Amino acid sequence: MRVVIQRVKNASVEIAGQPTQAIGRGLLIFIGIEEADNHEDIEWLVSKIAQLRIFEDEENRMNLDIQQIRGSFLVISQFTLHASIRKGNRPSFIRAAKPEIAVPLYTSFIDQLKEKTGLTLKTGIFGAHMDITLLNDGPVTLTMDSKNRE
Repeated sequence: MRVVIQRVKNASVEIAGQPTQAIGRGLLIFIGIEEADNHEDIEWLVSKIAQLRIFEDEENRMNLDIQQIRGSFLVISQFTLHASIRKGNRPSFIRAAKPEIAVPLYTSFIDQLKEKTGLTLKTGIFGAHMDITLLNDGPVTLTMDSKNRE
């Protein structure tokens, strides 16, 4: 499982020209699921994300996690995080999980993140074409891959 995490002042998702979900201060998380992913990957990522100390304290040091600032999450599925561009110029998405595998894992990730943090969590729609708007705070952008835990 791969995630791109952006610390945001606000973020929103629009589908078919209609505003769907929006958050204020918090984390915008793009998640890509591959065929080999499982619940162990979810548990590891949720634990790391919930405890990431990437919000500034009163001394402007990244020392606080999202729970301490009572932020929100916007989680967006993004199979393109598993694109391979080794050959040619057209990305291959062969490693991205098919919906029958990805949807239950995506749903479980959302449920576990909400349960672990107790914070507001909003999502896009799995598989939909979405327009994402964000105001990156910092900018702070991190990537994590559950297959590269060391």
